[in-house]
Amino acid sequence: MFLSRRNAPALLSGLAMLALSTPALAEATAIESPVRLFRLVTMRGDVTLGLTPAELAALGAGPEVERIARRIAQEGQITAWRYEVMRAPQGGTLFGTRSRVAVLRQDALMVEPYAAALPVAPPPAR
Repeated sequence: MFLSRRNAPALLSGLAMLALSTPALAEATAIESPVRLFRLVTMRGDVTLGLTPAELAALGAGPEVERIARRIAQEGQITAWRYEVMRAPQGGTLFGTRSRVAVLRQDALMVEPYAAALPVAPPPAR
């Protein structure tokens, strides 16, 4: 299927609904953390985004994945911290923030919860 800027939002909505059809996947977390991680598939590749409970609550009611997909579809973008595996100060590895990124509607293809097997660092204070 050829993907264009016109049909990307419809594809995103469909994929979000598919992700919602598996509640066990939507609620999966390997390690408790102050941040919920989500894998967002874009035209350029995958990005792992982190949202705090307060940021998720600001997106409205409903399942987390649906809130994120709805925000992207309605507002045209979502801004969040980009997380990646990095070295912890104590020498181990963890998921930490790399930068604040905005994902635009035309770039987003799929969003799904991401269960980190490593500790997740909280985002920096603003």
